[in-house]
Amino acid sequence: QVQLVESGGGLVQAGGSLRLSCAGSGSIFSSYTMGWYRQAPGKQREFVAEIGTTGSTNYAGSVKGRFTISRDNAKNTVYLQMNSLKPEDTAVYYCNALGKGIYWGQGTQVTISS
Repeated sequence: QVQLVESGGGLVQAGGSLRLSCAGSGSIFSSYTMGWYRQAPGKQREFVAEIGTTGSTNYAGSVKGRFTISRDNAKNTVYLQMNSLKPEDTAVYYCNALGKGIYWGQGTQVTISS
């Protein structure tokens, strides 16, 4: 069992930055692929970024070059550094853990004003 808690969301102006954190507990964090997804109002949840157990990363085309995912296994935490934010990045951001099971956090709201 893995419990995930996101933090770091908020309201920023376009062009600004935010760093999201996702703290995991309850299992062997380092053995899970960790990811970030987002869901905007009226839209389906979509993939944003993921980081594998070896540190390999993958990004959605819409965020590549602006967002960076990283993990600190000693702290059981995964991060999403978001730069050059756009109004279309506004969404609830969810942390995801994929391993022996699939687990989701409760989400954190990110709002970008134009």
